[in-house]
Amino acid sequence: MDEAEEITQYYERASLVEQLRAALAKSELGEKRLSAKDLAPLDQFHSRGLAATVELAKALPITEATRVVDIGSGLGGPSRYLAETYGCTVRGVDLSQSFVDAANFLAERSGLTSKVTYQRGNALSLPFSDGEFDLAWTQHVAMNIADRAALYGETFRVLRPGGHLAIFDVVAASEDPLHYPVPWARGPETSFLVTADAMRSVLTNQGFRITSWIDCTEAGITWFLAREAERAQVSTPPVLALGTVMGPAFGQATVNLRRNLSEGRAALIQAICEKI
Repeated sequence: MDEAEEITQYYERASLVEQLRAALAKSELGEKRLSAKDLAPLDQFHSRGLAATVELAKALPITEATRVVDIGSGLGGPSRYLAETYGCTVRGVDLSQSFVDAANFLAERSGLTSKVTYQRGNALSLPFSDGEFDLAWTQHVAMNIADRAALYGETFRVLRPGGHLAIFDVVAASEDPLHYPVPWARGPETSFLVTADAMRSVLTNQGFRITSWIDCTEAGITWFLAREAERAQVSTPPVLALGTVMGPAFGQATVNLRRNLSEGRAALIQAICEKI
């Protein structure tokens, strides 16, 4: 089994659309038109949730005319937020077919099918033309990708000159091994963190100019601790949550990520790059 197959197997879920339909009904959202705020506990699959998406978007020149590619789009939370908030069009691509199907289902429930679409594809061989997009968006995706040069090279290819790459990712902060499982991997076989310096080097070698680089680690730790405190106050988990998709072990994975951040084993970086 190659790297892509292992990662796909980790994320793939049987009958995911039916699971989500049942969870939405149980949450009393019924058949109402869904908003980014309604779905945020479920579909913002990264540290700091919707707040991280909002902050990253505010740092970018997004308009109704902006063409966005969401690389590693998952359940589609960030791309639907962008379309709902800015009116831009977004093409999402993800390795997991069940996530693609779920993202399209949630787009339909959100009334956004004219603005966002999702398809299965590999970030190392994007199914798009050269210079097709103004903005490439990726949140908590690169940790599963060993070949960073190919990832950022493909991203560079599909952006127009002057286009931007928006990143929110986990990086290695020391040589100490991570505590596993983490949200993106059960073990080190499919976890490929690089240091912030190595990440910057690959980006610049692929032709990007880094215009913003922010360490968000402390904000991430604070967010995780708040979520842990909230969970300790309830006897049953919420109906709409990432654990609904990823299973009961996901709670320990998020605790381990917070521990890795707190112990200086990992860090969170928000970066914006420009294609020059």
